[in-house]
Amino acid sequence: MEGTRFGARWRKTATVAIAAIAALYSATTFTLWALQRELLYHPDTRENVPPSFYPMLGGVEELRLDTADGVELVAWYSPAPAGRPTVVMFHGNGSSLRGERYRLRYFMDARMGALMLAYRGYSGNPGLPTEEGLYADARAALDWLDAHRVPSETIALYGQSLGTGVATKMAFERDFGALILEAPYTSTVDVAAHRFPVIPVHWLMKDRFDSLARIAAIEEPLLVMHGDADFVIPQAQARRLYAAANEPKQAFWPSGVGHNDLFDSGGFTTARDFIERQIAAPATAAMPSPAP
Repeated sequence: MEGTRFGARWRKTATVAIAAIAALYSATTFTLWALQRELLYHPDTRENVPPSFYPMLGGVEELRLDTADGVELVAWYSPAPAGRPTVVMFHGNGSSLRGERYRLRYFMDARMGALMLAYRGYSGNPGLPTEEGLYADARAALDWLDAHRVPSETIALYGQSLGTGVATKMAFERDFGALILEAPYTSTVDVAAHRFPVIPVHWLMKDRFDSLARIAAIEEPLLVMHGDADFVIPQAQARRLYAAANEPKQAFWPSGVGHNDLFDSGGFTTARDFIERQIAAPATAAMPSPAP
């Protein structure tokens, strides 16, 4: 009899525990679903300052761009010297114009044009970021360059982290001189699945940025850069993306370099030299062997 009572108590306790775990799992899943865009996008909402605020950005213009869905955006632009490439930069999910201004300076010092776009909701821009919204923002920047007669074959698209999905989508839609991906992912769904392996993110995510589904259709010369100490986006995703891409392509896999260190740890010089070979002097370009 005592054993029967014990068994009944155990079953009741187990049932309550299972129900509590299921409720916690459901609540966690719902919270992640409801807050997914807050988790994906981390805009710097401080009021924007003009590039003239920074002495290092002498010669940089502030542009006002209108998207197809009626959002006015700010971008910073330094025109290319005659016959030189233009680098169009799409920043990461927590970046801003002011936070990435040194990248503009680096490419300007390399005698290249540079355009850095601030997405909707970022750097004081109106609106809320979404996948389709960021694509519309990128198209507005590229349309502006086209309207101002910057040849597409002289443009290198440069995506950083979240921006790699934007850059990949633009290269999928249009032809450019080169595509550079710094710390890319296969998709944001895969990044979320890596962080939350027990949550069915493949069913829940709205903004997917599926670069792997597009990379095989892209024919621009491609540079992929990703450090092996990146704990934000696994390097394995970049390697998978690179393996699926067409030639010509080049990889840079620096050892001991993290997510936010890549540009300053050989990334800029690798990207600069790649652009010089593929756009500035394409007739004599030769792709180096990819790093192991």
